[in-house]
Amino acid sequence: MASTSRRSSYSRRAQYGTFTGYVVAGIGALIGAVLLGLSLWQPDSFSGPRNVASDLIVQPVGEASATARTSGQSLFDAISGYLEAGGQNAQLKKEVELARIRLAEAEAVSQENARLKELLSLTEANDRSVAVTRMIGSTSSSSRRFAYIGAGSSDGVKPGMPVRSARGVVGRVLEVSSGTARILLLTDSQSILPVRSADEDVVAFAEGRGDGLLQIRLINLGVNPLEEGDMLVTSGSGGYYEPGIAVAIVTEVTDDGAVARIVSDPAATNFVTVESIWLPETIESAEQPADAPLEP
Repeated sequence: MASTSRRSSYSRRAQYGTFTGYVVAGIGALIGAVLLGLSLWQPDSFSGPRNVASDLIVQPVGEASATARTSGQSLFDAISGYLEAGGQNAQLKKEVELARIRLAEAEAVSQENARLKELLSLTEANDRSVAVTRMIGSTSSSSRRFAYIGAGSSDGVKPGMPVRSARGVVGRVLEVSSGTARILLLTDSQSILPVRSADEDVVAFAEGRGDGLLQIRLINLGVNPLEEGDMLVTSGSGGYYEPGIAVAIVTEVTDDGAVARIVSDPAATNFVTVESIWLPETIESAEQPADAPLEP
């Protein structure tokens, strides 16, 4: 009997639950039908709920989607811009490097033009010019200092002729071939050149030291009047060089003279002019024996 009572009670609850579900479903269907009828009869009545739903659901979802889409586009644009900027940067570097090369070439051409103008003014002002040529080489590793120029006997160059640049004396011709000549530089250990100070009547000899400098030895010993920075020029003694050509600048004063730096450095000299000997008759007279009779 107890088992039958429990079974009927359970059945009754199941029936009540089923009935309640039908009732709730019917009420929901009735409410849905009423709302559907109202929406068809008066659509404006549901604009407010729709707007609320749009504000609460549609707008945040749309904004999130738009933000994600914009972020994705920005990321792709940033990557694309980075790649394009890298290519443009490399191209700009090449253009800058090319511009630097062109600027260096233009500067070299400008310096070359300046040297040519100096040399042109030198040859125009001097009617003793024999040849204008390039210095094609020089020695620098031994005590003997020679240079070579691209002019020789076919151009009228002869041994003993002075060689100078637009800055000053370079040396004199030592040996000549048909197309080239060897120059004895002022800094050679066998080179001796009579000089004087440019602003005072101080005479001396400029002897090559073989190390790129000149040893200045005063003729009149006593109080040394030379000072650092004094300019030394050719004195004209000996007859090879015309007086007044720049030779060297005093860099160190010694007891019997000074040490000087040459003005026309062969390493920085490009074009030179070969000049005729200033006083050839003086040289010829000096080469005659002392007991030779004088010509009338």
